[in-house]
Amino acid sequence: MYITKSKISIIGTGMVGSSIAYALMISGLTSRLVLVDIDEKRAQGEAMDLSHSASFIKPIKITAGDYADCKGSQIVIIAAGANQKPGETRLELTNRNVEVLNSIIKPLSKHCPDSIVLLVSNPVDILTYVTHKSGYFKNGRVIGSGTVLDTSRFRYLIGQHCQVDPRSVHAYVLGEHGDSEVLTWSSASIGGMKLLDFCRLAPGANENWKKDIDYKVRKAAYEIITRKGSTYYAIGMATKRIVEAILRNEKSVLTVSAMINNAYGISDVCLSLPTIVGSRGIIRTFEPKLSTEEITELQRSADTLKKYLKNL
Repeated sequence: MYITKSKISIIGTGMVGSSIAYALMISGLTSRLVLVDIDEKRAQGEAMDLSHSASFIKPIKITAGDYADCKGSQIVIIAAGANQKPGETRLELTNRNVEVLNSIIKPLSKHCPDSIVLLVSNPVDILTYVTHKSGYFKNGRVIGSGTVLDTSRFRYLIGQHCQVDPRSVHAYVLGEHGDSEVLTWSSASIGGMKLLDFCRLAPGANENWKKDIDYKVRKAAYEIITRKGSTYYAIGMATKRIVEAILRNEKSVLTVSAMINNAYGISDVCLSLPTIVGSRGIIRTFEPKLSTEEITELQRSADTLKKYLKNL
C-alpha cells in the first residue's frame, strides 16, 4: 500500500540531509517533512527555502523542529555527522560520528520507538550496527543506506561501457560501503545474458575494462570530494529510492545495510546484501550465488568492519 499521508524526519541538515530533503520534496512521496539539526537556525533556513517552492510541487508541510516533533514519523533519516575530508576513508570517521550518533538515538527513541530508522551518515555500516545494538528500535527497522549508491555507480559505469541503459543492468555491490566493498561480476547480467559475455561484444572492449570500472566505483567518492568537497546529490537520490520502497511497500530488492547472521559464514556485523525492503523495513536478505573469490572478499570486508567495531 502506498502511504500518501506519510511523515518523514531528517536529523542533520548539512549538504547530505538537505539534498535528501530536496529529493523527497520533489518526489511527492511524503506530505510532512521535519528537519532537525543541532544548528537550529540552519534547519529553519533549509525548511524556509524548501517551503518557498510550494507552488511548484505537490502539497507538503516542511518544518524545522526537535526530536519531539519527529513523533509519528514513518521513517527517521539520520544524516548528521562529520563529512569525509580529502584523503580520509569512511572508516576513519568512526569515533567522531559514533559520538554524534549516540547523542541522537536515545532521545530519538523516546519519541519514535516504532519508526524505521534509516542511517545515511558514514561509516554507515558501523553506525547501523551501533543503532541496532542499542536495542531502542524494533528488529528489522534499523536500515543503513549501504551500497545502494555504489550499486548505482556500478550499473552506470557498466551501462556506459556496454552502451546500455543502466536501468537494464543487473549487478550488485555488496559488503562494506567503503574500500573493501565487493563488485559481484559473476552474477551480473544484461537482458538475461551474462554480463561478461555481453561486454566482450561491446565496442572498445579490452582486458582492462573491468579493472577500470572497479577502480571508478571504489574511488568515486574520493574523486568527487577532491573536486567539490563532498558528495550529496547521488546519496540524496539513493535515500529517496529506499524511502520510496518503504512507503509504497514495494518489496524491492536493494543493497541496504542490515544486521547479518550466518550468511556466507558471516555473523554479527552490518553490511550490504540483496535485501527485500517494504513497509516493515527489512523483510528478507538473500545470499546470491557468488564466486569463491567474491565470497572470500565479502568475508574480508566483514572482518574489516569488525576490526573497527572492536575499537569502539
